[in-house]
Order: sequence, then structure tokens, then C-alpha cells
Amino acid sequence: MAKFTSRSFHQLIRGRRRQLDLTQEEIARRIKTSVAYVGHLESGKRHPSPTIVVKLADILGLDRRELFFLANPSAKTLISDAPGTTGPSAWDRFRQDRSLREAHHITDDELNLLSHVALMGNVRSSRDFIYVLNTIRQSLAPED
Repeated sequence: MAKFTSRSFHQLIRGRRRQLDLTQEEIARRIKTSVAYVGHLESGKRHPSPTIVVKLADILGLDRRELFFLANPSAKTLISDAPGTTGPSAWDRFRQDRSLREAHHITDDELNLLSHVALMGNVRSSRDFIYVLNTIRQSLAPED
């Protein structure tokens, strides 16, 4: 699948929706959200959750990984496609570090989400997982 580097997240999803001749109403119904939210995503006024990114990728026929990175450009710098070193992976070390997870109040749902991030490539350290998690938490936090 083609790389999306020349477009922003909101430009890509708007363009692809139009290319598929879908309305914002149809997209909203399929991802179980409001038409206004879809409009905000397409105008760049809102940041999508990882769940919404996956749903949009599936509906629009886009690569999940590439769409996630387009929506979260800072996350891409944390993940390398280079083969890992021998020994436990950063994910294994992170997953087994109960004190770190407790210190950051990581829920089982968040741990599950991070397991999907781990599948995208080799994260270098537990600290990188915390950064990704905090980025996701921030994107989901209600605006003041």
C-alpha cells in the first residue's frame, strides 16, 4: 500500500471518503459516531483515538499502520523497522515491569492497546511506551 507522506491525516480521510463516494453521514454511522465528529476530523479540528483510526482505515481501505502514524506523527520516531537485539524485547520488559505500570496507572485496556503498538515495530524502551500512552491519553482528554 502507498505511503501517505504527502498529505495530512484530515486531507487523506476527506479525499479518500470522496473518492469512495461516501458521505460524512455514512462514515459516522459506520464508525458509530456523530457527523459533526467526522467533520471535525476532516477539518483537522479533532484528533482521532486509535480505535477511530482503525475503523476509518478499514472503512476507507487504508493501511492501519500508516494511518495511525499519519494521525500520530510523533509516534513514528519511537518505532524502528530495524531488527531487534537478542534478549527480551522492549515490550516484554515493559509488560513484565509491574511497578512501572502501577506508577503510571496503566489499565488492562491501555496495556492491550500498547500491545498493538508493539506489533507495529520495535519500540526501543519502556519509556517510549509511556510516551505513546501519554500521547494517546492526551488526545482522548476532554478539552477545557
